[in-house]
Amino acid sequence: MIPAELIKKKRGGMELSETEIKTFVNGYVLGSVADYQMSAFLMAVYFRGMTKKETWSLTQAMLHSGTVVNFGDSTLRVDKHSTGGVGDKTSLIIAPIVAAAGIQVPMISGRGLGHTGGTLDKLESIPGFDVWLDLVKFQTQVKKLGACFIGQTKEICPADKKMYALRDVTGTVECIPLICASIMSKKLAEGIDGLVLDVKTGAGAFMKSKAAAQNLAKNLIEVGELGGKKVVALVTDMSQPLGNAIGNSLEVEECLETLSGRGPADLRELSIELSAHMILLGKKAKNILAARTLAKELLDTGAALTRFKEIVRAQNGNLDNLPKAKFVYEVLASRKGFVRAVQAEQIGIASLLLGAGRMRADDKIDHSAGIVVHKKVSDKVEKGEVIATLYYNTGDSLEKASQLVKEAVLISLQKVKRPRLIIKVMK
Repeated sequence: MIPAELIKKKRGGMELSETEIKTFVNGYVLGSVADYQMSAFLMAVYFRGMTKKETWSLTQAMLHSGTVVNFGDSTLRVDKHSTGGVGDKTSLIIAPIVAAAGIQVPMISGRGLGHTGGTLDKLESIPGFDVWLDLVKFQTQVKKLGACFIGQTKEICPADKKMYALRDVTGTVECIPLICASIMSKKLAEGIDGLVLDVKTGAGAFMKSKAAAQNLAKNLIEVGELGGKKVVALVTDMSQPLGNAIGNSLEVEECLETLSGRGPADLRELSIELSAHMILLGKKAKNILAARTLAKELLDTGAALTRFKEIVRAQNGNLDNLPKAKFVYEVLASRKGFVRAVQAEQIGIASLLLGAGRMRADDKIDHSAGIVVHKKVSDKVEKGEVIATLYYNTGDSLEKASQLVKEAVLISLQKVKRPRLIIKVMK
């Protein structure tokens, strides 16, 4: 294979064969295909797209570039993946719910970048929590406790790890075939039987429009089916943050509240709905109504909280000493009325400025920094009332962050409806 010829073929809009894609991807992992050649290929795919067959071939090539986990038994295993958003912390709630229901959840998660948060960063805000277990320990814990949270190891989809780093710096992240191959290669490598997708749409999501989110969901489902997996996708709202907390240890605290039967209504609703679809795929309920009832029961009786604490202890975490920020700053409403919008992306950027996220992949996170939004869309507000609290340790960007938050919370005289959280369920 001559890399330049394959790149020109894709640039010309021609369909690549399974062998061509596999050889090119393997060449990149082994070093015979250079970064600049893979960058050119990614850009060609970005502009020319891929057929369903090509997308599946790319997914397989990335999947088999490393180890595919094999648990060696017939137990059903189900995972969940979110396309990312502001305050999106459901993984820490649904994994213990579903594990407590008797379904195994092998969860390999990622970090946040830009205005969206990452599950690994939230878990690492728990002192001592080890997200880098090897695959043997990972499999052992999944079998023992029903769930385990780890990061992408060097054995899992090394092609994806290298390719995503290039996509991030070459402006090729928002490309549906590349997104599908990246997500599904990692999920198929976990050894799962079913997958529930949370595809976000709105101002705080990568897919801003509902049509784009539904198109991505459709493509992800198709790739999963080609891999012989049962896949359900929920298209959900990310026009405003999910829950109230944005920032790693703050979000862990909010997860503990939710696992204790409290927590914000929207976070609880989405966690129950995602858990219910996972429970249904895991065949622990006959229909979605029964699955929802079971998920609520496991949440409200404390069974899910107990399981979460067991998982944290098994991975050497200590929930008694979550990091706390030194300083707080309250953002006050400049007028009375009703909240018309809480612009998620601006809130996410403000949190990032306080230190809760990364501008670059190698930036260090302040796990105690973040924002708690006290008012959501449709809530009544009085002039001078606290609409958000900022948590920080250095005030370098406080002024800019607080201004962003103030501008993100839009207040009008007329009350508006709360946005519909779960927009569509796709199978």
